[in-house]
This record gives sequence, C-alpha cells and structure tokens, in this order.
Amino acid sequence: MNIISRLTEEFKLKKFQVENTVNLIDEGNTIPFIARYRKEQTGELSDVILRDLYERLIYLRNLEGRQNEVIRLIEEQGKLTAELKKEILSSETLQRIEDLYRPYKPKRRTRATIAKEKGLEPLAEIIMSQNINQGSLDEIAAPFIDAEKEVNTVEEAYQGAMDIIAEVVSDNAEFREIIRKIVFDKGIVITSASDDKADSVYEMYYDYKEPVKVIANHRILAINRGEKEKFLKVKIESPDDEIIDVLKSRVVNNDKAITTSYLISSIEDGYKRLISPSIEREIRNTLTEKAEEQAIKVFGVNLKPLLMQAPVKGKVVMGFDPAFRTGCKIAVVDETGKLLDFTTVYPTEPQNKVEEARKELINLINKYNVDIIAIGNGTASRESETIVAEMLRDLDRKVYYTIVSEAGASVYSASKVANEEYPDINVSIRGAISIGKRLQDPLAELVKIDPKSVGVGQYQHDINQGRLDETLKGVVEDCVNNVGVDLNTASISLLSYVSGVSSSVAKNIVGFREEKGKFNNRKELLKVKRLGEATFVQCAGFLRISDGDNPLDNTAVHPESYDVALALIEKLGFSTDDIKAGKLKQIDSIINEKNIIKFAEELQIGVPTLRDIIKELKKPARDPREEMPKPIFRTDVLKMEDLKPDMILTGTVRNVVDFGAFVDIGVKQDGLVHISHLSNKFVKNPMEVVSVGDIVNVKILDVDVEKGRISLSMKEV
Repeated sequence: MNIISRLTEEFKLKKFQVENTVNLIDEGNTIPFIARYRKEQTGELSDVILRDLYERLIYLRNLEGRQNEVIRLIEEQGKLTAELKKEILSSETLQRIEDLYRPYKPKRRTRATIAKEKGLEPLAEIIMSQNINQGSLDEIAAPFIDAEKEVNTVEEAYQGAMDIIAEVVSDNAEFREIIRKIVFDKGIVITSASDDKADSVYEMYYDYKEPVKVIANHRILAINRGEKEKFLKVKIESPDDEIIDVLKSRVVNNDKAITTSYLISSIEDGYKRLISPSIEREIRNTLTEKAEEQAIKVFGVNLKPLLMQAPVKGKVVMGFDPAFRTGCKIAVVDETGKLLDFTTVYPTEPQNKVEEARKELINLINKYNVDIIAIGNGTASRESETIVAEMLRDLDRKVYYTIVSEAGASVYSASKVANEEYPDINVSIRGAISIGKRLQDPLAELVKIDPKSVGVGQYQHDINQGRLDETLKGVVEDCVNNVGVDLNTASISLLSYVSGVSSSVAKNIVGFREEKGKFNNRKELLKVKRLGEATFVQCAGFLRISDGDNPLDNTAVHPESYDVALALIEKLGFSTDDIKAGKLKQIDSIINEKNIIKFAEELQIGVPTLRDIIKELKKPARDPREEMPKPIFRTDVLKMEDLKPDMILTGTVRNVVDFGAFVDIGVKQDGLVHISHLSNKFVKNPMEVVSVGDIVNVKILDVDVEKGRISLSMKEV
C-alpha cells in the first residue's frame, strides 16, 4: 500500500504536503508546532487538517499492519494463494480484511468442526459440487455412517454435512459484503419497550421503527442508552427472504441435483443461524461508531469556542456558586485572579435569608470594588440571579452580573489540582473561585478540568472514552497553543497542554520558577530539568515572557527565527525597543503583498513564516480571543412568565447538538432553536450556523412554563 498516495488523493493535497507532514510527525513534532512553525513544508495546512490527516495516517498504518499479519497467519497454515494475497493487500477497510481472514481464523468448536471430526467434510463437498443428478440419497451417505464416530444414521450424516456447508457459506467474504449492503440499504431498526414498560425518557422508542440508512446519529446513541438501562429492546429487521434468494442464486447452479434440497437448507441455516446475527451486530457496531464519531466531533467543535471565549481582563469579580439547602458560595478575586475573600450566604430556600445575604454581598462589593458578579448556571441559578438583580438596584455605582457555565466546577473543586492551589480552602468554596476566575480567563481555568466534564456535547458518557479523551485533548492543545501561555504565571495544568511539554516537565517548570524566580528569557527554559533541546524547539514559541530581556520573547516568533526578525527590524529602520512601544503597527505601509516576496528572498525565509513574524511585530502579546464575542452583562432579570411569543431577545449559545442549539436568554431554562429555525436557508448541520459562546438574537416562538420548555427562532430576527 502506498500510504502517501492514498492520503494525497483522499485529502486532495499535493504530494509534498503529505510527504513532509508525515516526516514531521514521524520525527516527533507536535501538531501545533507543525501548524504554526512549519508552514512552508506543509503548504500552510491548518491544525484541523493536520489532525485529520494524522488520524487517517494511523488508520492506514494499522490497516497495512493487519494486512501483513493476516497474510502471515494464513501462510503459516499453508493456505495462502496468490489471488488471496492480492485481495488482502487491496483491501481498503479493516472489515474487509477480517472477512477474508474469517475462513482461516481459528475457531472454538462449532457444529461444523465437530462434523469435520466425524469425517463428514467429503459428504459436504459432494453436496456443494451439485454433480449427482440421479441415484439414492441413502447410497451417497452410506460410506459416512460410522458408529465409532457417532454417525449412526443417514440423517445424522446429512445434518453434519449441512452444518459444514452452513459455516462455509457464513465465512464467504463476498456473501457477507453483499448481505451487509442489503441490510444497510433495506434494514429497519426496531425498538420496543422492555417487559415492564416503565415510565422513562425513552417512551418515544417504546414502539419505534426507522430505516438503517437514515437513522440519525443522536437517536442511535439514545437507543443504545435505553437498551443498556434495560428500558428498550432493539433489533434490526432484515429482508431475509430477499437475502436468501440472493445467496441461493450464487450457490445453487443445478436444480436437478438430488442433494439440492440439502444445499438450500444449508444456505438458509447458514444465513439465519450464523450470518444474520453476526451482520446485525456488525451493523449496530458500525452505526454506533459513526454516531460516536459525530458526537465526539460535536463535543470538540463546541469545546473550542468555549475555551476561546473572550477573557474579561482588569476586573474584580465576585464568583457566585448558587445552591438551595447548603447556601450560595461566594468568592471575590482581584484583577489577577488572586482570592481576596469568601463567604457563604443563604438567600434561597429553605433558609430564605435574603436581607442578610444582601447586606453581606453589598459589603463585599463595596469593600473590594467588585465590578462584575459571575453567577454559575446550575441549581438555584435563576433564583440567585433575581436576588442579585434586585440587590444591584440599591448600589451607588454600576455593577453588572453575567451567567457563567459552571460545568465541571464541582469536579475541579474536589480535584488534586484544586487541592494544590487552595489547600486551606473548603472544597465547596473552590467552585465559586473557579466560576469567578473562568470569567476572567476561561481558557486558563477550564484546562484544569477534564474536558468531558465541561458538558458541551451529547451522550459524552456513552461514547468511546479513549477516543473522546484523545480528541478533546487535541482541541485543548490547539487552543492553548493558539493563544500562547505566560511562562511566569501559567499553572501546571495550562503548561501541560503546551506543545512538547509533558505533565512532569510542566511541574519542573513551575518548580524552577518557584525556586529561581521568574524567567527573564526563553533560553532559561533549557535549565529546567528534563527540558532538552528537542522539547525547547517544540514549546518555546508558545511560551511568552512579558517584561523580559528580549521583547521577541513576548511574541509568537520562534527563537529559531529571531535572527530573521532582528534583521527585518533593522532593515525597516526600527529597534527592538520599538516593539514594546508599539511603533511597528504601521509596518504594512512598508511591507505589503507586492513586495513581501522580495523581503522573504533577501532574508532567506519562507513567505508564510515572514508574514507571521510581521503579524507578531505589529501587535506583540496579541490575544486571538479578543476577537471573540464578549459575555452579556446584565443588571436586571427576566422570568419565564415574562416571555411572550414574537419577543426579540439577545442570548448566548450554550450548546450545539445535531438537532439545534440551546440559547441562554436570561431566564431559568435555556431555549431551543431547532435546526429548522436556525436560518432562513436549509441547514444540514447546526455548526454551520452557530458555535458555543456566540451572541445571537432570537425570537420567542412558544413558552411552556409547566414543562420548562422555550422554543426559539433565529429566522428573520
């Protein structure tokens, strides 16, 4: 297999792009590093394409490895033919390879193997040959009757032979491929209630049918969960008669043979007993894998904008973790995220100490000049929001509040990371600290939490956890390296996602910083234990040092390009001090698309890299998150009862799923914009229209206060 050619064709890329990318991966370079600092070699491939290409590379290499393994195993049995070898090597899926290997795969004792032990294989071959058109069935079977082998009658002889034929039919790779396609095209997924028919969220599936070829991914995951929780029974109904007719047309070539009835019975048995259950399992597995891949993709696509939310810098924030019985946890953090104070108040049921809570909150707001209150969106969120909104009216200055996703805050609170950060702070208070800090810098705070716990997907606990972890880690890694990390303030959690930096090296960086003081330049990284030259190359460009020895250390310019950057600065008549002063903002008036090639040739550097250097020199310490939508700050609150059809509101997209998007419009329940109402145009995938964190205008379609449901539309708003 020529993997490079396959990847080139599948991804519609140029050969040099694939060859160079594969070489860079094999040399141990990370995807963020390749995407950012090896653009000339990859032809400027994005991190998304690079990750997809990497995954496909792994699959094709596994495919190639399995091809070679299966060829070896069959060859050891002395059954490998040139034709079979060619078929295995031309297989494009692991499924096809397994189909071809099936007849040669060691089996546990089956009815067929027992029949072979009884010496009935020659009788099976006679039946399959279909050459005997006359004579007696008893005469054909007579030579195989042997009491010692427990074949006592003609019927037992024919039954054993039929068992062998049934397995031969079942093991035929071509037949399985044909049947698999028929079931995919014409099969029906049928679900029914389990015996007790208990009330559950799966009631719509208690009597449900849908064609295999069109069933939605999220329904597959819902059905799987319902089956696992024993609320549902699931089966795939196949066109059995049609499939058996297809098999007979390919096996039976002589209707006149006196053994034909045995052959037909063998085919029917082989299909119903062996092939059908196996194909049903395969198809359900395939549907599940496809649904899981989509769910993982949804999770990853949703996670990225959540991590890349615009930070709220330079503000004193009060983190407000709502609750009922146990009280609302409050934490005040300064502009840098340092904890200033914390408390617990009880304005909600059952205590209802509203006035006492108001006084305590107002005291903290005035004492620390709080600018914004970040309210978690969990239990008692809207009740707390009402209390906060009413309290803000009594203040002498403008203080705003906003709703912040608290997904994963409780997981963080009890984590080892939180215990190391706040060893003397109660677990319950840590959640409020996290809520406040994730408004100030969502990325820095959210990386401390297992990405699965952030909760921006669907059925995340039902899907392949290893695959999900791998994908989400890649998303976090890309976000962290896209933004860059302050070397002198970053936590171990944040540093662990930097290109090339392992968790142990991240700990060593923080340990070095605590022992020696702040880093003054990137070169000092080489003094960190276990951070060698190779790791330095991978990570240095993503680590920032503000107010260090070299202003280039506060940019995404890689140290390997410092000489070029300095030469460019000198050529343009500037100095390194001018970088800090922001005097290179007008560099575009000197270097433009017309003469950038000339500059690149003079500096002996690629145009993409030079373009990136120029971008950094113009705006050092640039934060790409500044271009993202800002949180909605409020001073008053809406109730669900206030909502009326046709009202136009502004909200924040909290989650995007296959069937639409959930939008926080400032009431207790997020509203659903169904996929059919996302746009005036046809929408195949909601992610084409909205992302988590987007600020959108929506129109109220319907409100069901009793069920807590709000239907929204983004059409003509």
